[in-house]
Amino acid sequence: MSQDHNSANETGVAPAAETGEVSAFTLRLAGLPLADRRAALADLVGRTTLGVMDEVLPGLVDEISPDQGFRDMGLDSLGAVELRDRLSAELGTPLPMTLAFDYPTPAALADHLLTDVLGLGEESDGGDAISAVASDEPIAIIGMACRYPGGVRSPEELWRLLREGGETVTGFPTDRGWDLDRLFDDDPDTGNTSYTRVGHFLHDAGEFDPAFFGINPREALAMDPQQRLILETCWEALERAGINPQDLRGSRTGTFIGAEPQDYGPRLHRAPADVEGYLVTGAATSVIAGRVAYTLGLQGPTMSVDTACSASLVAIHLACQSLRTGESPLVLAGGVTVMSAPGTYTAFSRQRVIATDGRCKAFSAGADGTGFSEGAGIILLERLSDALANGHPVLGLIRGSAVNQDGASSGLTAPNGPSQEKVIRQALASAGLEAREVDAVEAHGTGTALGDPIEAQALLATYGRDRGDAAPLRLGSVKSNIGHTQAAAGVAGVIKMVLAMRHGVLPRTLHVDEPSTYVDWSAGALELLTDEVVWEKEGPRRAGVSSFGVSGTNAHVVLEEAPVAEAAPAPATGTDGPGEETRLISTSATSPGPLPWVVSGRGEAGLRAQAAALAAHARAEGRSPLDIGHSLVTSRAVFENRAVAVGTTADELIAAMEALATDDTPPGAARGAAPGTREPVFVFPGQGSQWAGMGAELAETSPVFAARLTECFEEIATWVEWDPWAVLHGEPGAPTLESIEVLQPITFAVMVSLAAMWEAAGVRPAAVVGHSQGEIAAAYVAGILSLPDAVRAVVLRSRVFAEELVGKGAIAAVALPPDEVRERIAAWDGALELSALNGPVSSAVAGTQAALEEFVEGLRAEDVRARVVATTVASHSRQVEALRERLLKALEPVTPGEGRVPFYSTVTPGIVAGTTLDTGYWYENVRRPVRFSETVETMIGDGRTVFVEVSPHPVLGMSVQDVLETSGRSGAVVGTLRRGEGGTGRFLLSLGEAFTAGIDVDWARVFAGSGASRVDLPTYAFQREHFWLHDEQAADVRAAGLEDADHPLLGASVRVAASGEVVLTGRVSVASQPWLADHAAGGTVVFPGTGFVELAVRAGDQVGCPVVEELMLETPLVLTEEAVDLQVRASAPGEDGRREVSVHSSVNGWTWVRHAVGVLVAGRVGGAGFDLSVWPPVDARVVEVSGHYERLAGEGYGYGPAFQGLRRAWTRGGEVFAEVELGEREAAQAGAFGIHPALLDAALHAIDMADHDDGTATDG
Repeated sequence: MSQDHNSANETGVAPAAETGEVSAFTLRLAGLPLADRRAALADLVGRTTLGVMDEVLPGLVDEISPDQGFRDMGLDSLGAVELRDRLSAELGTPLPMTLAFDYPTPAALADHLLTDVLGLGEESDGGDAISAVASDEPIAIIGMACRYPGGVRSPEELWRLLREGGETVTGFPTDRGWDLDRLFDDDPDTGNTSYTRVGHFLHDAGEFDPAFFGINPREALAMDPQQRLILETCWEALERAGINPQDLRGSRTGTFIGAEPQDYGPRLHRAPADVEGYLVTGAATSVIAGRVAYTLGLQGPTMSVDTACSASLVAIHLACQSLRTGESPLVLAGGVTVMSAPGTYTAFSRQRVIATDGRCKAFSAGADGTGFSEGAGIILLERLSDALANGHPVLGLIRGSAVNQDGASSGLTAPNGPSQEKVIRQALASAGLEAREVDAVEAHGTGTALGDPIEAQALLATYGRDRGDAAPLRLGSVKSNIGHTQAAAGVAGVIKMVLAMRHGVLPRTLHVDEPSTYVDWSAGALELLTDEVVWEKEGPRRAGVSSFGVSGTNAHVVLEEAPVAEAAPAPATGTDGPGEETRLISTSATSPGPLPWVVSGRGEAGLRAQAAALAAHARAEGRSPLDIGHSLVTSRAVFENRAVAVGTTADELIAAMEALATDDTPPGAARGAAPGTREPVFVFPGQGSQWAGMGAELAETSPVFAARLTECFEEIATWVEWDPWAVLHGEPGAPTLESIEVLQPITFAVMVSLAAMWEAAGVRPAAVVGHSQGEIAAAYVAGILSLPDAVRAVVLRSRVFAEELVGKGAIAAVALPPDEVRERIAAWDGALELSALNGPVSSAVAGTQAALEEFVEGLRAEDVRARVVATTVASHSRQVEALRERLLKALEPVTPGEGRVPFYSTVTPGIVAGTTLDTGYWYENVRRPVRFSETVETMIGDGRTVFVEVSPHPVLGMSVQDVLETSGRSGAVVGTLRRGEGGTGRFLLSLGEAFTAGIDVDWARVFAGSGASRVDLPTYAFQREHFWLHDEQAADVRAAGLEDADHPLLGASVRVAASGEVVLTGRVSVASQPWLADHAAGGTVVFPGTGFVELAVRAGDQVGCPVVEELMLETPLVLTEEAVDLQVRASAPGEDGRREVSVHSSVNGWTWVRHAVGVLVAGRVGGAGFDLSVWPPVDARVVEVSGHYERLAGEGYGYGPAFQGLRRAWTRGGEVFAEVELGEREAAQAGAFGIHPALLDAALHAIDMADHDDGTATDG
């Protein structure tokens, strides 16, 4: 790496740019079409980044993902400057020192360089400008997602709950570390207690899939569950709208999220060291919306809104304003509540506003308080005209909205009727509607004796008056089903009413045996929805939704059902338009053919779950496989783990998905883990890939292939007397492919037509390479040769060969390294020549038939694989020299151009300028040996490790793979067709193989012109794990005269006066330490013995005796749902300095049980007793650990995931060696322990391996 950065560091401009000269690369770039410019610059940035990374972190990175951050790759500031310098030199333009920080991924950097620096990208669309829009245009709700109690994970499940009259009251959660034994008290005046023992909870609120969102486990642990829920629901809302979330990166999409602060985790100054760096952002309410924008790359207005219970409806109002002003084209809006601590219950118990039974009895005479709840709801909003134009589903409309404040009302938290009336009237005015035009209202309706009557009177005074012939206003509250979800309450009402309008049914409100007697129901036309009502209406259905915050902020929105004539889903025309010749395949609903179903996931488990969900959904819904395939590739994001199934019928494709879900890869499917986006090299072979009938089927089923083939055949027909189409179809009397003058032109035409198919599928070559005759096809595809020149070259060369060389020689394939072949043929005195260097142990030899047969026979006698191939021409040998003048004259008119992609020559290994491929080059191409393997080595050295062989049958793939393996670089080689498999099914499967290897495929083009429509699909199958950061020290122990124990299992320590003893105390439960549930015996959770060791070590650290000399376990500590008090006692030191240590527990605070007793001593722990630098130890034998935990389970030991840490084991005599590892969740908290008990326990499991070593261990 360059060490001289002084000039750059002082000026902020790359030194190489100071000459002001335009580089050759930039000049070439300017002459390319836009798509090729993008590909070339992306390739340059990727290769340059890889080169820098090889110097910064040698051998660590061998693939560059365009969307991975430079920082995540490990590129430091020095590396960033080096990257800047190299790019500046390559482009010949000044670049700022902050380049890699301002544009933090290769993709973002390449786009910036192309558009902003070089000015060679698309002209700016004014994306930063705000366009004027109609301020009164309805806002379309195009997507919805939610999580609410009762297992509600989708709007459909919420609707089912409402129609069934279900409710969601349960006991308090047991996995949040709440001290439930001390939380409850029937006396409402008892501080820090709740007089209700039930509520509405998301019992899986701690579950999260951090890897999916690119979040490490430690940060996930520090994140408020509200942030996690919003990430999931925002993602699902986009998917449910048919929008690929990845397509929104960099867009002005807005994010407005209602949320309130929750006391998640410890206070910042008490945060565990492993997570304290994340807790500031993890616990901040302001970050909830920002987290979404950051994760999805959204650049529109983003804010978290806290107006208490009205927060989500206020967020929706702000979102509508952002759309109506043109500030945002698309907005995510909603709210979330997760009560991480029981403070809501304890605080409102003092105010006596919580219903004892946890139920919201909205507008009921029996209303006795609210029932607090949790949830998350997100709606995706777009201006109606845009939604219709974009083909997005319109679920409902927001006609108007308003927000106001109570102001100086009767009390800070008291509701104010006049203000509620005003906000309703303002919302109606915003909607341009009269009150009588609204049919129903989803009320705030919390079930409090004060709030409900005030709200009812406001509704009577607004919607209940002057209704004329209109039906009475119907009034209900979803809180009667799911409780008061606080900051997620308003959006719950919106989702409910959208569903009600779509289904034409108003669900009943529960718990209203008698209407509230505090309301004058006769004051207006208003009916409580005590029974389900069919929502009949001549005009559009409309509803109001209210939400009032304890902050005094009120919100009201007016909804309308979706237009009767919803926009038809956007037709699958692809990016090339509907023109027939641009269609990749001709499959349609009326003309079925092979189709791909494309799924992907973050991690293999995610992929399997995606496949399983899709299979189940497709079986249940019975949708068209064409529509499903189209929807998969146009509305779902692409991840690293990928699978593609190709089939003709729904049954075939569903069966393939079911197989993929079980980790099987059935015939007709491809799967793989792509390390990142890879730019492929197109590889064109010479002879050997041909077969009778190749291309005939594609000529019928692929318009793109047929169009290019027709162009080629028309050009070929001007040079030959035979009919290329007759040859293709094997018509009687037509010449066959056995004739070289027929074979080479037809093979050329088929190969370049296959290349057209690849490019039509969005797979563009980053470079090309050809083998022998294949270089002509490569040069044409690279844009170096025109079609007339390429056809001239291939037709006239093959004709000369047929007339002059056929029958005079042959070629043999030999499985030996080229250098060894050279040595062996030296004895043949020029009769044999090395004609091709194909791979590390693959060569070709040209010469006379007799000499070759004798040579091959001798090799076979030595068990060397060798054969004479089916050709009667000794190309790439001195026999060609006799044709030199004739070839040069025939090819003299060929005029090469610069080309659009790099051309790697196999004549002179490496990149050559397109303009050098003149007449002389094409003679050398057939005279000199094909140095294919050397060229592949060069390409690999340039960072090109993915290859697509564009041919009717793969013949070079194994050679390329051999070179890759020899180089030590990971890569991939993909074919196109196979002998006897020449249809669209085989091509689509090859596309799938390329896609699963990391090559970008524009799958939408497969469905272009098919008439396919978007249909609903399962949302992403998140692979959740439990993450919950407990506040192990909820109170300040120092205020009680104690010391902080600074340990997950212990809260405080105290030195006993006048005795020298130290006692550490704590409280432990499965709820506060969920990993303990993974340690069981006979189905009973038992505190692990290693946990007692950890407690003893902690006590030793406290008293300066860090070594546990001995520890005897006396009584198991059984863990139930109840929390257990712990005491760890370290006695006063004896004369020798030793201290006795003992561990005790109590469930009632009076009766104590001793579980362990031992001795603590000062000193140091001895060494390992073997050389840790040599691993595994010398002479150790590998012991198979697979099945170990299954065997232990059969013996009654229930080790769950947290304790299944044994990864590898070895034995040596009576010694056992092992590698153990914590799971991600436990590893995130491991720093708070001396040694995590689950890790130490796993290490002890290895001892069991020696007892079960059956002698089959292998040398390790």
